[in-house]
Amino acid sequence: MRDMHNSTLIYLENDRGEYLMLHRVKKKNDINHDKWIGVGGGFEHGESPEECAVRETREETGLTLTDYRYRAIVTFDCEGQETLYMHLFTATGWTGELGECSEGNLEWVPKEKVCDLPIWEGDEIFFRLLEAERPFFSLKLSYDARDVLLRAVLDGEELALGGRRGCP
Repeated sequence: MRDMHNSTLIYLENDRGEYLMLHRVKKKNDINHDKWIGVGGGFEHGESPEECAVRETREETGLTLTDYRYRAIVTFDCEGQETLYMHLFTATGWTGELGECSEGNLEWVPKEKVCDLPIWEGDEIFFRLLEAERPFFSLKLSYDARDVLLRAVLDGEELALGGRRGCP
């Protein structure tokens, strides 16, 4: 049986219609190298998804979440890798000052420009679902060893894949 790992991914949304994005350019051997993603990371022993989201946001941005929503569970089934369960959050409230991140560069990006950045193909799917205010969802994304999205399953139903369509 393959191991399973849990992580969080958090998209902070400001009142100007922007997401806080992390351009992953600082870590060696980073599967996300040169991609733009939210903040987040792996669970520590005994952590809940919410505890991990708050801790990872504080560690990577210097901000403490005060208003956030648990939006989805995304299962990553990637050829040659262990299954990853990513707990997806959005946040609209926080305290503190934005700091430097050891994993990359933080930048506020207008939502309509996010899909113009180099992001994972599957991320476009969940950005559209977030923008549509879809209730809590389960999304499975299957990638091959070359990081090509092969399959997407939303709440148990196969989605048609048709290349980059843009998001939100």
